[in-house]
Amino acid sequence: MTADRPHAPESADRERREAGMKVRREVLGDAHVDRATAAATDFTAPFQDFITRYAWGEIWTSGVLDRRTRSCMVLTAMIAQGHWDELAMHVRAAKRNGLTDEEIREVFLQAAIYCGVPAANKAFGVARGVLAEEAD
Repeated sequence: MTADRPHAPESADRERREAGMKVRREVLGDAHVDRATAAATDFTAPFQDFITRYAWGEIWTSGVLDRRTRSCMVLTAMIAQGHWDELAMHVRAAKRNGLTDEEIREVFLQAAIYCGVPAANKAFGVARGVLAEEAD
């Protein structure tokens, strides 16, 4: 712990980490999370811990927005930023969170207006591949 980055008490961190790992596994799937944690090094392990505690253990567990809404938001953010590998992962997550193919398509159409047609075009290509894999 440093003066410029205070940490929550250890028990709160542990609770956030446990809650975050539970949600992370439910949303992304055990296989993805197992690969990510197995690939962690001494250098990247603190980042894995950070995203588990804060992204998954604090934001995704807040209860203010449901997972379907969060998935719509994440899909749009990935399109806007051009994070295509992350988009593929979050298309799978959106399906786990209950979005239909039609709802994912509608998110992409909405993104075409606000993020640009070229970005949405790429997103449709990524999703087409993911949805075809998931259908097999």
